Amino acid sequence: MSQTSTETAAPRESRAVRIRRALRESPTLTIGLVIVGLHILIALLAPVITTQDPTVSVPSEALYGVSAEHWLGTDQYGRDVLTRTVWGGRYALLVAFLATTVAVALGTLIGVMTAYLRGWFDMVLMRIVDALLSIPTILSLLVIVTVFGNGLPVIVLAVTIIYTPAVTRVVRGAASTIVPLDFVTAARARGEGTLSITFREILPSIPGVILVEYAMRASWVILLVSTLSFLGFGANPPTPDWGLMISEGRTALTVVPLATIAPIVALATLVIGMSALADGLSGRLGVDRLQRGAA
Repeated sequence: MSQTSTETAAPRESRAVRIRRALRESPTLTIGLVIVGLHILIALLAPVITTQDPTVSVPSEALYGVSAEHWLGTDQYGRDVLTRTVWGGRYALLVAFLATTVAVALGTLIGVMTAYLRGWFDMVLMRIVDALLSIPTILSLLVIVTVFGNGLPVIVLAVTIIYTPAVTRVVRGAASTIVPLDFVTAARARGEGTLSITFREILPSIPGVILVEYAMRASWVILLVSTLSFLGFGANPPTPDWGLMISEGRTALTVVPLATIAPIVALATLVIGMSALADGLSGRLGVDRLQRGAA
């Protein structure tokens, strides 16, 4: 009985040891986890950190400097900069999570199915992917937003359309190395269906590629959505969005510089954290960055 208990407990202990060793051996992974974790914590505690409404304008308090009431001052509409920066993190993480999850899930499914089915289906679909990847990202995004309008659902749709082809190509490349292996051939010989082989045999063999792809795409989504808001095609005012804050604050940069600097620092640190997390995971999981391709 004791031997069975020891055998059962050993894998759990070794997993914890592996995690600690991975963090010690990969400073990049550790830094990325700390930065992203801090951003998530601040976003979750936004109602506790500040009780002010990030969307309410107080014209009588416009362009205030740093004070005990407004730690980072106010913008030209009298809104607290710290409040909007903190709540902007919530919006950025929400958009990144929703858009990246949909894009990676759809791209992963298509990529694995393409690698498994091969033949004419693979050839036709990958030519379509090549055509979509040849279109500049920002141009595609602007066209979609212009046609369908802005707002969270449209942004998620746009990011899904833009990044699904890139994820498809990367996952197809990883899955193509798994499909010829014996355990997939054995599953096919047992008469298992396409979906069963996809979800039970191929997908569990490439979690590292999917995880790294998710982290990298999330960092690009955050930057892309902020760029869109800066250009006036993203979040609708007075949504606390970092790109929108930078666009609005630059007109009063010499008066209240923190109204622009605060969202820039927040955006830069989150993107750096996500990129460091992706690079750290890539190194630990043995995923070649060249295999993942470019956006």
